[in-house]
Amino acid sequence: MPEKLVIIPTYNEKENIEKMLTAVMALEQDIHVLVVDDSSPDGTADIVRGCIERHPGQIHLFERKVKDGLGRAYIAGFQWALKKDYDFIFEMDADFSHNPADLNSLYESCKKGVDMTIGSRYVTGVNVVNWPIGRVLMSYFASVYVRFVTGLKIQDTTAGFVCYRRAVLDKIPLDRIKFKGYAFQIEMKFTAWKYGFKLAEVPIIFTDRSEGESKMSRGIFKEALMGVIQIKLNSLFRKYV
Repeated sequence: MPEKLVIIPTYNEKENIEKMLTAVMALEQDIHVLVVDDSSPDGTADIVRGCIERHPGQIHLFERKVKDGLGRAYIAGFQWALKKDYDFIFEMDADFSHNPADLNSLYESCKKGVDMTIGSRYVTGVNVVNWPIGRVLMSYFASVYVRFVTGLKIQDTTAGFVCYRRAVLDKIPLDRIKFKGYAFQIEMKFTAWKYGFKLAEVPIIFTDRSEGESKMSRGIFKEALMGVIQIKLNSLFRKYV
C-alpha cells in the first residue's frame, strides 16, 4: 500500500472534484486519495464514484450522513487513514486553492524529519491570489492574533494544506478535538506543538476558488476568534504527555 493519503473533504463540489482527483492522480508519485463527502445534494459523491471506477484502489469515498463541519470531516478521514496504516496523511481543499503539485514539497519536508508540514500563505510574505484585500488582511492578522494568544510559532495558523506524519495523529486524542471550522486548523497545530512535535512551513501560492461556492461564513470566523482563547485556556489544565 502507498504510504501517502490525501484527504479531501467535500460539500457541493461537483464543479471541482473530478478535475482535482484527475490532477492528483496525474502526479508522478504513488498516492491515494480519500474524499470525505458530507452527503452533498449536488451529486459530488456520484462523481467521485465515477472516478473510483477509473482508478480502483487509489481513490476512496467516505460518505457521512450529516454536514457538521470541516473539522469533523477531517477527524473521520484521519481515523480511516490510521486504520489503513498510511504513514503520511495530507489535508487539502477540493477547489484548487491548494495546488496539487505542492503536495510533494510538503511530503519532502516531512521525509526530512518534520512531523507536521504546513503549506503556508505567509511564511515568505503574502502569497494569495484573487482574494479581496479585506479578506487577506483578516486572514493575515488572524494568524498574528493566534500567535499572540497561544505562543505558536507559525505564520499561517489557519492553513488547511498540511502533511502529518502518522505519529502525530496517533498521539493526538482526536476525539478531544473540539472545533469544526478554522479553529480546528488552529487547534490541530497548537496541540501537535504542545505534544512536542516539530512543525515547519513551506511556501505555497494560495489561489481563491474560481468555481463553486466558498464555505466561509461569519460563524466560522467567530468560532476561530473566540476559540483561540478557549484553546489556550484549556491547555493550562491539560497534560501533554
